[in-house]
Amino acid sequence: MPQFSQSAAPGMSSARPPWLPTLAALLVAALTTSLGEWQSQRAETKQALGAMYERARQLPALNWAQVQAIGESARYRRLRISGEFDPAFQIWLDNRVHQGRAGYHLILPLRLDDGASLLVNRGWHAANADRGQLPSPATPSARQTLEGILIPAQSRYLELAQATPAEPVWQNLDLDRYRAWFDSSLPDWLLLQTSPADDGLTRDWPQPDVGVTRHRIYAAQWYSLAALSVGLWLYFVVLTKKAVG
Repeated sequence: MPQFSQSAAPGMSSARPPWLPTLAALLVAALTTSLGEWQSQRAETKQALGAMYERARQLPALNWAQVQAIGESARYRRLRISGEFDPAFQIWLDNRVHQGRAGYHLILPLRLDDGASLLVNRGWHAANADRGQLPSPATPSARQTLEGILIPAQSRYLELAQATPAEPVWQNLDLDRYRAWFDSSLPDWLLLQTSPADDGLTRDWPQPDVGVTRHRIYAAQWYSLAALSVGLWLYFVVLTKKAVG
């Protein structure tokens, strides 16, 4: 009977190229190290942002003219401002949680003395047992002098369905949609009111979650994967080869 050889066909080799594990280890180590560096840089950036927030809170309160003059540098600064609320353009931001309770943030514009307007987050209110019944805190009709923390008005969120401008409850503050409804010249700022008022709203504004710890954990994970790839290469390529030799 003819004998069939189990050897590879001429010109072909079943042996793995000796450089392939080394190349794979280098690629994995380079990729995971670069991802670790990126997360470390993100952590440093967020840490600087948190430090900026704390410094800004300690500075004297600005007025509106100063905010317009310094622009982006007004972020997280305290602002003292006067004007009248316009309740016709009041909205509630849904699914805002405070101390484990679901509720809303109340947003409405303050018409300033110079004719401009500024959005104000007046505070948080717990949701009623009947979600179809919204809270009804009193809105001052007279001219108000408020103090608060100035932050950028956020407008980029993923929503499954958008509310029409006239609906009282929004999932998020879509600034472009609000401008189309209210005033296209509305600035990119939102004032978190801190001055007290007898309206039943809670004004407890924590420091923004800058996520420094989360980025550092991710960075450590990527660095660990880089070290693991190098360790596996040393074991399977270097040490095993020496043992066989």
